[in-house]
Amino acid sequence: MDFDNIKRKLEQYQAEGKQVFTSSSFQTHSIVLLHILSRIDRSIPVYFINTGFHFPETLMFRDEISDRLGLNLIDLKTPVSKSQQLDQDNQFFYSSDPDYCCFLNKTAPMQSVLKEYDVWINGVRGDQSAVRKAMQVEQPAPHNSLRFHPMLDWNAKSIYQYRKEFDLPEHPLDAQGYMSIGCAPCTRKLDPEMQEREARWYGMNKTECGLHTDLIKK
Repeated sequence: MDFDNIKRKLEQYQAEGKQVFTSSSFQTHSIVLLHILSRIDRSIPVYFINTGFHFPETLMFRDEISDRLGLNLIDLKTPVSKSQQLDQDNQFFYSSDPDYCCFLNKTAPMQSVLKEYDVWINGVRGDQSAVRKAMQVEQPAPHNSLRFHPMLDWNAKSIYQYRKEFDLPEHPLDAQGYMSIGCAPCTRKLDPEMQEREARWYGMNKTECGLHTDLIKK
């Protein structure tokens, strides 16, 4: 969807009295949707799922972009303390049970947000993975909410062109070879033969955290 169609869709939701929000991982490719939304309505809440395991560069980039675009940023954290995220061998779940770690730190906190809103504006793209390619522009989500995927038909080239047009910066770790950036313990640099999402949870047979598999109705 282009800017005008996204704007019309958001105006439709608002005319229907629906409460909307977005979430962002504040990666380079995330900035385009945030910029588009800031041009339409800067009051839209932007949730950042702060797992407590992010790279320092991601937190700095989040603050830089939030200030630059005037975002209504909300830090979302799990109520489960880090001391409660250890397995029987005293290791963090991200090393022994990454699915459960993602549930505690990402999926469960977002569940609580979905109870408060009607529409989740989500920046997934179809070219990122087979899971995302199978998604629709609008899909039901838990708690009678709706997922809206306005970037679904965008690709890496269109993201780059938009960033270039509006002089939007890149995540500082991009220059070091990171292309898909999540939590520091589970993210590695991208090798030439790897797909973008394979740099996440490398060697764990996992490419999704649960936000786009558990919090969506097919």
